Amino acid sequence: MSTKFSSFDVANYLDSDEAIAAYLNEVLAEDDQDLLLSALDDIARARGMTEVADTAGVTRPGLYKALKPGAKTGFVTVRKLVSALGLRIMFVPNAPETSLRAADKPRKSDRVRAAAAVAKPKRMVRRAKEI
Repeated sequence: MSTKFSSFDVANYLDSDEAIAAYLNEVLAEDDQDLLLSALDDIARARGMTEVADTAGVTRPGLYKALKPGAKTGFVTVRKLVSALGLRIMFVPNAPETSLRAADKPRKSDRVRAAAAVAKPKRMVRRAKEI
């Protein structure tokens, strides 16, 4: 008696915005760029590659190339793709012990700030004279 396995494709289960958001959040927690590109590819296949490519303003082959593992896909392309998928990128603060809060950052001295404030109008005057 042989055991038969069917192939698993996560794209078949990404049928709601909530499922897609949960999937992407789990992938982002892994902090792996290739895994993120693979997940975006899964989501694009679930939504339809041609439609996603058209909405994102890229060609279909360009979309495949941008989402292949090892691709050096730029942030602008990722942002367009995420928007075409009906999602948005959000940032949330880290846990307090891992982030550098504004109160912990070194402050510029008053003298440096005053010098910068004086230098800015001088630069503007020089640029106006050059024109």
